[in-house]
Amino acid sequence: MSDKRDQLNGAGAQIATEVSINFGSSLAGLLIPVVGSPVVVAARQIVMVCVILPFYRPKLSSLSWCRVWPALALGVVLAVMNLTFYEAVGLLGLGIAATIEFLGPFALALATSRRPLDFLYATAAAGGVFLLTWSDGTLSLWGIVLALTAAASWAAYILLTRRVATEFAGLEGITIASLVSLALVVPLALFTVDFSRLNWGVVGLLALIGVLSSAFPYTVDTYILRRITPRLYSIITSFGPVIAAGFGALVLGESFTLQQQIAILVVCVAAGAAIATQRERPRSDLELIATAVP
Repeated sequence: MSDKRDQLNGAGAQIATEVSINFGSSLAGLLIPVVGSPVVVAARQIVMVCVILPFYRPKLSSLSWCRVWPALALGVVLAVMNLTFYEAVGLLGLGIAATIEFLGPFALALATSRRPLDFLYATAAAGGVFLLTWSDGTLSLWGIVLALTAAASWAAYILLTRRVATEFAGLEGITIASLVSLALVVPLALFTVDFSRLNWGVVGLLALIGVLSSAFPYTVDTYILRRITPRLYSIITSFGPVIAAGFGALVLGESFTLQQQIAILVVCVAAGAAIATQRERPRSDLELIATAVP
């Protein structure tokens, strides 16, 4: 009974983090036209560093190039992933950008599979994205390219997170990556920001985005993964684009044609079915998806 309760609590917490991340992204969509995506990403990274740095400070004396390069690469990928995703949100809308971005971890989950059924799921997901992006011919091609870049970056993020986790104790490697990402994003934010657009309301909203999209999910993630399996975590994550589309409609006033709604559902169902029907394998790519939160 206790195990069942733990699973329910873990699943509920995972749903809460999905809601938190996508609500934060919808608030980011409000601010991108005001301050630009580099400022939004910088604010998110600042909050993340403030949360983890006091507890996981890197030991510089023990670092060597062979050991530290995966963490440095992870920091670069983190910066590219967030910048391209938020730029895509500004051009495509949250629901469409989040659906395209999810192709990254989904493709990684299927990369080592040899099941004919997974080829069917991959074909269905590709068809869903085709319907989504070519539904009315008005979507920004550059926005689609940015969303696909974010998808590729998310897949790279997952692979590098695995490497960093084996090289560093605790969250020391993630701390280094966060500092690298911050160092890359802040100069770009300072170069592009219009300080006349900043006020206490905007600053407060930027801080809230950092909490919702980074600090809260980051803190709760350990609690969740102790209570639910990587498979269940991944299945819940696969419905993130639907949650993103919901917040896109509620917060950003986005509207979706029937064809786009069907396309988003097709991608989510294909991903959820592919993950649900996989056999449990220790240290699989599915597990990597379940333990990596961008």
